[in-house]
Amino acid sequence: MASATPPFATSVFSAGIDRVALHSNPVTCVISGIRGAVSVIGGGERITGDVVLIRPGIEHRVVCEGGINAMYLDGLSWPEGATLAERLQGRFGNLAFDALFQGNGAQEELRRRLAHGLPVFPQQLASVIEELTSDPMSRMSQQELADRLKMERTRALRLFKAGTGQTFRRFKQWAGLRRAARQIASGELVRTAAMDGGFADTAHLTRTFRNSFGVTPSEAIAGLATASAR
Repeated sequence: MASATPPFATSVFSAGIDRVALHSNPVTCVISGIRGAVSVIGGGERITGDVVLIRPGIEHRVVCEGGINAMYLDGLSWPEGATLAERLQGRFGNLAFDALFQGNGAQEELRRRLAHGLPVFPQQLASVIEELTSDPMSRMSQQELADRLKMERTRALRLFKAGTGQTFRRFKQWAGLRRAARQIASGELVRTAAMDGGFADTAHLTRTFRNSFGVTPSEAIAGLATASAR
C-alpha cells in the first residue's frame, strides 16, 4: 500500500535580520527580502533576486536589507553537484511568493513543481516520517526503522534517505530543530525549546541552530521582535 501525500512539513519564518552568517541549511529553502532583494553568497557564487531558492547542504551566507522571509521545505532532494541557488522569476516566482505568505494551495503546488510531481511513498515509510515529524523526542532506532519497513537495516536507511533527502539521524535532528524554532518564534524560552526539541542543553541547540540557520536563537529572537515591530 502506498501514500501519495507524504507528511512533510513546511515552515515559514520572518525576521528583521540584514545578514545571515555562513551556514548550510538541512532542507530546501526559499527566501525573499522584506524590503528588497536578497543575495545568497557561497562557493564563489552570488545570486541576487526578489525570491531565491537555496538548495540544501551547501555553505552560504545571505545579505538583505530590512529583513528576510524564509520558508523551509522538508522532503525535497537534489542531485549531487547541484548549483547553490537560483532566482525564481515569472509565474514560478509568483508561486513562491504566494507559498511564503501561505496562499491557498501554493505550498503544495510549489512542492509539486520542485519535485516534478509528488512522490509515492510506501505506507510504512510515510508513517515513520509522520511520527518523527510530530514527535522530535522519539527514540526510534535504526533497527526499529528497519523493523517498521520490514527490510534489512542498511537498505532501510538508504530508502529513508532517498525518500526524505536526509539521513535518518539528520532528519530526526531537523525535526527537533524545527520544533524548537517554532517555539522560539512563539515566545517560548530557549531552554524550554531545547528540551522539547530533544537537545541535550541550550548550548547544543545554539550550535545546531547557528549551523542550520546562520543565526543564534538570541539573534533570531531579536530579529523576530524587529519584524513584529515593523
